[in-house]
Amino acid sequence: MYDWLIVGAGFAGSVLAERLASQRNEKVLVIDKRSHIGGNAYDHLDEAGVLVHRYGPHIFHTNAQPIVDYLSKFTRWRPYEHRVLAEVDGRRVPIPINRTTVNALYGLDLNEAGVAAFYAARAEPVDCVKTSEDVVVGQVGRDLYEKFFRGYTRKQWGLDPSQLDKSVTARVPVRTNDDDRYFTDTFQQMPLDGYTPMFESMLSHPNIEIMLQTDYASVVGKLPFKRVIFTGPIDEFFGFRFGKLPYRSLSFEHVTLDQEWSQQVGTVNFPQTMPYTRVSEFKHLTGQRHVPAAQQPR
Repeated sequence: MYDWLIVGAGFAGSVLAERLASQRNEKVLVIDKRSHIGGNAYDHLDEAGVLVHRYGPHIFHTNAQPIVDYLSKFTRWRPYEHRVLAEVDGRRVPIPINRTTVNALYGLDLNEAGVAAFYAARAEPVDCVKTSEDVVVGQVGRDLYEKFFRGYTRKQWGLDPSQLDKSVTARVPVRTNDDDRYFTDTFQQMPLDGYTPMFESMLSHPNIEIMLQTDYASVVGKLPFKRVIFTGPIDEFFGFRFGKLPYRSLSFEHVTLDQEWSQQVGTVNFPQTMPYTRVSEFKHLTGQRHVPAAQQPR
């Protein structure tokens, strides 16, 4: 008899399993329909020995010391501050939009006060902010909205920003200084050996058992357990009895290039061009270094 069945071996499921097993000495079965633990944060070495995030880049950042203290039981860290460029009007400029972005795009030489005045002069505030378009246009005006947000959002969500709730872009900052970091949290770092070894350590408690390639429906009524924690899609938990919810997913294409570096930062966004949203080069995130075959000693 298991005290708990936890469905999903990602962050939520793994942390809860470890806490229940170690703090309450309870027996936990963790299942996941994928062939690996770690959920969407799963990473692995590809055929070239590059540590890649299979489901897109996952950047660890937080302002909470207790979270760092807890995860530090299972991993060492390497410092990493994520930086993103956006290809706009033929230039690659920082995103979130900052002073460097504005000066580069418009041929200006504004100081911080000048950038704040630039935003204010172009902002189109609305009386009642309801949509993502309202948020951005109300902050920086329509031109920057069209350059950076509208096309990217359409590709990311399959909807125009005017069709999305204000919460989608409410968290996107706009800066007047030259800070080009994507996040400004106190703690910005990456697991030194990757996310997967961190999850392996987290789930190594003797009270925890793991079953992969196993979905929830296949164990209900077949394995004895007292309680369930379900971390998957809620419509799946109810057997899609009311149909499937309109989740928006992503597709990923991994490409290996025989060159030391492909781009100057971890991620480049393409709000105006390309049929995809962004390109991430994982070695920026992981700190790995590789020498192209042509440069290797013979």
